[in-house]
Amino acid sequence: MALSSRRRYQPVDYWPGFVDALSTLLLVIIFLLTVFMVAQFLLGREVSGKDTALQRLNAQIAELTDLLALERSSVRSAKDDISSLSASLQAVQSERDRLKAAAEAGASRADAAGGQASALQGQLDRERDLSARAQSQIELLNQQIAALRRQMAALEDALNASENRDRESQAKLADLGSRLNVALAQRVQELNRYRSDFFGRLRQILADRPDVRVVGDRFVFQSEVLFDVGQGQLSEAAKPELDKIAQALVQLNGEIPSDINWVMRVDGHTDIRPTRGAFPSNWSLSAARAIAVVEYLVSKGVPPQRLLAAGFGEFQPLDTAQTEDAYRRNRRIELKLTER
Repeated sequence: MALSSRRRYQPVDYWPGFVDALSTLLLVIIFLLTVFMVAQFLLGREVSGKDTALQRLNAQIAELTDLLALERSSVRSAKDDISSLSASLQAVQSERDRLKAAAEAGASRADAAGGQASALQGQLDRERDLSARAQSQIELLNQQIAALRRQMAALEDALNASENRDRESQAKLADLGSRLNVALAQRVQELNRYRSDFFGRLRQILADRPDVRVVGDRFVFQSEVLFDVGQGQLSEAAKPELDKIAQALVQLNGEIPSDINWVMRVDGHTDIRPTRGAFPSNWSLSAARAIAVVEYLVSKGVPPQRLLAAGFGEFQPLDTAQTEDAYRRNRRIELKLTER
């Protein structure tokens, strides 16, 4: 019965599993190469891009982080595959040892049966055939074990390469962030320098106007300088002053590099008292006045993309007292040079 059981033994075919593991490895490598190419493309665009690259940088960094997370997930999957292959290797080695023991036992029984009668000759031949088949299976298992070891070595190399690329990507991200901070600091410093020059020119132009003053980083015009009471159209007396400002803005536009997105913001403010006439609210009156200033500057040659009109109504007062002097101070037009 024992001999009959050995003759029915069928060897286990491990090759489909090896092919699946090798296909998974190739897919992982292709995916990693794709991620690397995408990251290189994005980094190239970040370095060569100007304003649009700065605006999209945070989104691209988040995308690179997601890709790195996917790559780490692939690395963990590859490690799981290695663990599975290791278990398979141990099972194959155990089977090889069992077959070797069976072959040695068969050979021993064949030698012991050599001195028996011719009736046992057939059994001896069968034992020898079984021993030969076991030896052939051992050779096949040895070849499979060698193939498994080669695959494990290839997986280890792929894992090491993936970890190296991960470290390189982290270093590139850190370097890119550092260069971005330096570039942003340089842009802010450069814009501050032009802002200081522009405000210096305005101080010289408007030095004889006591109703125009500097508050922080902006010029403040009392509304009475530019508009009649309750009106949203510029007065004739305001236009000579705005002509000087328009000339300074045109000159500034030719000096600031085109890759700096600057804008002159015109803010309209009113006092807290309700409006009368054509404007339903202080908000609409303040916005109309800011737009009127912007449109006049555009008519004098200032590029429209460098101007911004904003209406704040009565909601950002300079003086919260309810006096005529406080109302007068709160009715104002502010000019501020800033980034878009």
